[in-house]
Amino acid sequence: QVQLVESGGGLVQPGGSLRLSCDVSGFTGRYYSIGWFRQAPGKEREGVSCFKTSNGNTYYADSVKGRFTFSRDNAKNTVYLQMNSLELEDTAVYYCAALLGTSSGSCLRRDYNYWGQGTQVTVSS
Repeated sequence: QVQLVESGGGLVQPGGSLRLSCDVSGFTGRYYSIGWFRQAPGKEREGVSCFKTSNGNTYYADSVKGRFTFSRDNAKNTVYLQMNSLELEDTAVYYCAALLGTSSGSCLRRDYNYWGQGTQVTVSS
């Protein structure tokens, strides 16, 4: 059974930092994609960052480029999202998601078939 469990959210002031973690279990395979998504109140869920094993590339939304960093620790089966220079607009529930079973990979929300429960990030002064 595939499981993704996020942690690390919280309350932070503008300009601060947080690191989100996502513990991944229950799947093996050469090709997969792992993504971070977020959903702010009243808005659609949007992609933040994703990694595709198909080409080894990491992608970022324009709104977080230069501030957020995706990383992974294969030994721990954990992926991270380091978030620096946080802004009020970064307030959202952050979700970790996995796309399995395709060699092409994707960063599109609609393609992801496994999701974590989400962790709240609140940026406020």
